[in-house]
Amino acid sequence: MDASADFQLPATGGQTFRLSEQRGNIVVLYFYPKDNTPGCTTEGQEFRDLHAQFEQAGAVVAGISRDSLKSHENFKVKEGFPFPLLADVDEKVCEQFGVMKLKNMYGKQVRGVERSTFVFDRSGNLAREWRAVKAPGHAAEVLAFVRTLK
Repeated sequence: MDASADFQLPATGGQTFRLSEQRGNIVVLYFYPKDNTPGCTTEGQEFRDLHAQFEQAGAVVAGISRDSLKSHENFKVKEGFPFPLLADVDEKVCEQFGVMKLKNMYGKQVRGVERSTFVFDRSGNLAREWRAVKAPGHAAEVLAFVRTLK
């Protein structure tokens, strides 16, 4: 996995998100399995509710899943997310970060995104990662870490 390698993905609002263009900011990338599912909605809402505090700490937040941009736009509007959602429909960035895993769903092996978060410092270096995240309370834990970065 080379999480520090640059990437670009289409983002909500007709934007393109490029990791290297975020240098100078702390970057919080959270990977989630699917738009409009209970855990992913909870996680997004918590990042939304703490967004002003992330901004005060100098952090940019972005969510990434394999859903289409159209799905992301609907999810973002429905939940009022103030940050971009990035569409990784071909799983290139999910593979780059090593978040594609086999999971058990109803007794079947299903390949999906393992809920994971990566924080990059202002120089673009990976500062911390969380894997197999439980959504409730996670955004607050990430914010606490972001506040330790200078």
